[in-house]
Amino acid sequence: MIEVISVEINRDASVIASAEAYVDAPSSLVWAVKTNLLTWPEWNADVTSIHFSGTLAPGERFRWKAGGVPIASTLQAVDSGRMIGWTGRAPLGIRAVHTWVFEAEGEGTRVRTEESFDGRLVLVFAGPMQRMLTASLQRSVTALKIEAERRAREGAK
Repeated sequence: MIEVISVEINRDASVIASAEAYVDAPSSLVWAVKTNLLTWPEWNADVTSIHFSGTLAPGERFRWKAGGVPIASTLQAVDSGRMIGWTGRAPLGIRAVHTWVFEAEGEGTRVRTEESFDGRLVLVFAGPMQRMLTASLQRSVTALKIEAERRAREGAK
């Protein structure tokens, strides 16, 4: 697998949000849960569908719905076990860059996610979009934590 070490969110974007959590599960398990894209709808209520038939590598594309919004994304960075990042486009010209970082911390994992939104619509509705993105990232981190900890308790089924 070709790996790119990192991708950065757009620090000049109109909307930037982040969230993090400590997950009481090994980083290898947390990574496995997050990077099995096809299972996202099973544990993240915000994701209602996903279509991905590629491998976990930069340049691979996937289509999904989050919060009812269709998104076309392209993996930009995969640093196995440590970081995954992608870009995405949503209707009305919304462009996103999203990163997830996984760090071993004691017996568990520190998970951090950041995302930037830009585009004309984002400029006009920056306040509401900021609130929506902040809440969405927190829900996603919490959902990942719950699922990874559940799998850890059940022996990583």
